[in-house]
Amino acid sequence: MLSTAYPPSNPTSPCELESILSICRQMEASRTKVDLGTYIAAELSRYSVFDLQVIMGKARYEVDRLPTGYRQAVRPYLLDHMVGQHHRILSIRTTGRFPGARESISDPETFSSFCRMVPEGCSADHGEGTYLPYYRSPNHRLFYYLLSAFEMFVLERPGHPVGMPFPGGLRVAERGGCYLCPIRDKEKEVTFSICNFCPAKQSP
Repeated sequence: MLSTAYPPSNPTSPCELESILSICRQMEASRTKVDLGTYIAAELSRYSVFDLQVIMGKARYEVDRLPTGYRQAVRPYLLDHMVGQHHRILSIRTTGRFPGARESISDPETFSSFCRMVPEGCSADHGEGTYLPYYRSPNHRLFYYLLSAFEMFVLERPGHPVGMPFPGGLRVAERGGCYLCPIRDKEKEVTFSICNFCPAKQSP
């Protein structure tokens, strides 16, 4: 069950984690892009306005901690993209016009690995406890993974949007229909990173 306008008594309760496991199992059962997109949109629609306020508040807090120059460059990609992505998915759900029609998920093995990783990623410590610690919930991290799943496995686009800069000036790019990312192969030791499941290729 997602949080309400009242802080949960135990933000990482077994009940929440069991709910996330169930969501991931059902998500993994999707065989087509439209099935997966429909399921993700339904789960995203369950987040309350309060949940979204907490999620975005924490995202802004993390961005504000970045060095000034990089902060200004990356802000539109980490904040505006997240809001826009959420809105687009719910709009697609309303119209019923999911991309990919009845196409099968292109890489079912990677998709299954992603679904099995998500519960671990939701329960891991991402260093987010210093801001609104009382409202910390694995469901807030699940929100991020749901957006990423839609982007990577329904739209087959990178988990980080095209144009997003990384320290050093390199960016996610698209060339001839192929996506290139400067950090694609550099997160392998972080088992809950979306980079390990991204359709982008490592930049030369």
